[in-house]
Amino acid sequence: MSDAQPQIKYQVRFDWGLAGFQALASDADVIVLADALPAVDAARGFPTTLAAHTVIVADLGTSALVADWALARQAEKGDRFSVAVVAVGESRADGSIRFAMEDQLVAGALIDALAALGIDHCSPEAAAAAASYVGLRRAVKHLVKASETGQALAEAGQAAAVASALAPATDAAVAVVTDFNFPA
Repeated sequence: MSDAQPQIKYQVRFDWGLAGFQALASDADVIVLADALPAVDAARGFPTTLAAHTVIVADLGTSALVADWALARQAEKGDRFSVAVVAVGESRADGSIRFAMEDQLVAGALIDALAALGIDHCSPEAAAAAASYVGLRRAVKHLVKASETGQALAEAGQAAAVASALAPATDAAVAVVTDFNFPA
């Protein structure tokens, strides 16, 4: 396999987890971490310092807000503004990454919102994530609740965290984060 970065030519890119962050971060104007639900076991993970990059976190309630933020940064830059979207994922008991479909749905919602604003030069990976969201848009709440992470949080007595993640953001703001605990 080549060390080339085939997504680099696209304005909107998509990947998974810490490895995806590391693969896409170097040439992006912003990295958006798509994280739908809190980690089931927050103690397990890889604390990562992000200070060298502009990183924000998006969830289902803030994807449109983040897209508006990216469009404003593109206008300020006066040129194409590259967005790397990374679905955070979850970790399995053995520490390996579990591809949490709810994070893919958040990534897809954000990529779809970016496209609606004209930031639409997407890599195939980003286009597939957006298509998964668009195709499942009407079932998103059910899918997130029924997901492996949603069920695990409910079983751990954190059903309120799932419900809150599905509520529309009313007073949310886009904030740059300087560190993040990647689950895998």
